[in-house]
Amino acid sequence: MTQNEQTLAAFEARVRQMILRFQELKKENADLYEMVEKNEQEINRLKGRLAQAENDYTALKTAKMMEIADGDLQGAKDRLSRLIREVNKCIAVLSDEK
Repeated sequence: MTQNEQTLAAFEARVRQMILRFQELKKENADLYEMVEKNEQEINRLKGRLAQAENDYTALKTAKMMEIADGDLQGAKDRLSRLIREVNKCIAVLSDEK
C-alpha cells in the first residue's frame, strides 16, 4: 500500500466514524426533543389543573362569603350567645360550690 492509499484509508475510516457519531447525535437530539415535548405537555396539564383549582377556590370563597352574608351570621351570633350562657352557668355553679 502506498502512502496515498494509507492516507485515503485513514480518511475513509474517519469519515465513517464521523457519520456514525452524527447518527448517534441525531438520535440523541430526537430523544431530547421528545422529552422536552412531553415535559411541556405535562407543564401545560399542570397549569390547567392549577387554574381550575384556583377557580374552584375563588368560587368556594365567594359562596362562603355569600353564606355568611345570607343569615349564617345571625346563626353564629345565636350559637355564641348560647355558649356564653352555658359558660356563665358553669361559673355560677362553681362559685356556689366554694
